[in-house]
Amino acid sequence: MIKEIYAKTILSTIKNGPDKYFGLSYNMNLYRGCQHGCIYCDSRSSCYGIEKFSDILIKKNAIELLQKELKSKRNIGTIGTGSMNDPYMQIEKELCITRKALEVINLYKFPIHIITKGNLITRDSDIIKEISKIYAAASITITTADDSLASIIEPNAPSPSKRFKAIEKLSKDGIYTGIMLTPMLPYITDKYYNIEEIVKRGKDAGAKYIIAWFGMTIREGQREYYFSHLNKNFPGLKEKYVNNYKNSYFCPAPNYEGLYSKFKELCYKENIMTRMNFYKQVKPVQLSMFND
Repeated sequence: MIKEIYAKTILSTIKNGPDKYFGLSYNMNLYRGCQHGCIYCDSRSSCYGIEKFSDILIKKNAIELLQKELKSKRNIGTIGTGSMNDPYMQIEKELCITRKALEVINLYKFPIHIITKGNLITRDSDIIKEISKIYAAASITITTADDSLASIIEPNAPSPSKRFKAIEKLSKDGIYTGIMLTPMLPYITDKYYNIEEIVKRGKDAGAKYIIAWFGMTIREGQREYYFSHLNKNFPGLKEKYVNNYKNSYFCPAPNYEGLYSKFKELCYKENIMTRMNFYKQVKPVQLSMFND
C-alpha cells in the first residue's frame, strides 16, 4: 500500500552530534516504510512503531517542512538520510522527493551524507556534486558481492553489481563515495571471501572508504520476520541463532575479531580508509588591523 501523510517535522537532531561513525548532526526521512524488502532490516523492530514496514507512507509536506526547518537552523551540520528507509527506493524514480530535498539542501548550503542501496542515486549526481562544494558523501550499502545471495536477503533492491557501477559513476563524477558493509549476517555473509570481494570491487569502482560492522541487531518485530525467512531460505539456521545468541540485541559474527583484522589488512593494502572524512565547518578568518 502507498499513501500520503502529513509530517510534523522532517529533520531530527542527533543528540550530542555530530555522531562519531557517520558525522551526522541531523537525520532526514522523507518516506516511512521501504520497498527493498531486506529480510534483516532493523527498522521493522517494534520499538519504531511501524505496523507494516512494506507500506510506503509519502510525507506530502516534506519539502515545505525542510525549507522551513533549514531556514531556522543556526548550526550548519551534516544531514543524513537513509537510516530508517532508503531514499532511492523504486517510488523515488517517479516522485523525485529526494532530489527536491537535495535541491533545498543545496540552496541552504548544508552538507549531506546519503546512505542507500539504490543505484538511482546516480540520477542526482549533478546536484550532489554541487553540494560537494560544501560537503557531500554517498555511502552505498553492500552486504554481499553475490548477486544471487542478495536476491534472497535483499529481494527488491538493485543487485550488488549495479551498486558497484553506481559507486564507479559517482566516483568518476568527483563525489566522495564509499561503502557501508553492514549489517553482516552471521553464518550467511560473514565469509572472508565475501569481504575480500567487496573490498576488491570497491577499490576497482573508486570507493574511498568502507565502513564495516561485523554483526547485526535482532529485536522484537525484526526477529520474527528475519527468522521466518531463515526457515524459508536457510533451513536449520534459525536454531543456530537461538542457541548461540538467545535474545541478545547485538549478534556479532562468530569470528568477529579475526574477520575485522583481515578486513583492515585488506583495506590498508588497497589504500581504502575504514573511517570517513567528515564535514568541517570553515571558520571565517578574522583579519588583524595591523595586517598589511
